[in-house]
Amino acid sequence: MKNSTTWILVLSLCSFNALSAMRCGQKLINLGDYKGYILAQCGEPESVETRTKIVGSTLHHPRRTLDIHEYEEIQIEEWVYNFGSYRLQHYLRFENGLLKEIRSLGKGH
Repeated sequence: MKNSTTWILVLSLCSFNALSAMRCGQKLINLGDYKGYILAQCGEPESVETRTKIVGSTLHHPRRTLDIHEYEEIQIEEWVYNFGSYRLQHYLRFENGLLKEIRSLGKGH
């Protein structure tokens, strides 16, 4: 029972690392890396999509004498790397130039 629990823990950690890092040649790409660094290590992605997201809130005073509007515009880029039919494709999402998400998309072509 103890060995099976250990293996479950090891496999869970392996799957967690797969979502927080990606390998480009000898270099490891991690969450929080800048897109310029990733371009230098991995080259141009197969596809790039860009969009803008507005996030924020409005704070209301109970007597409506003061409203505070706080909004931030976030530039989002979504990249897909296709490293060929023997490796997995990877999806990368950047917010304001910082890598926020890495996801495996399945076998490349």
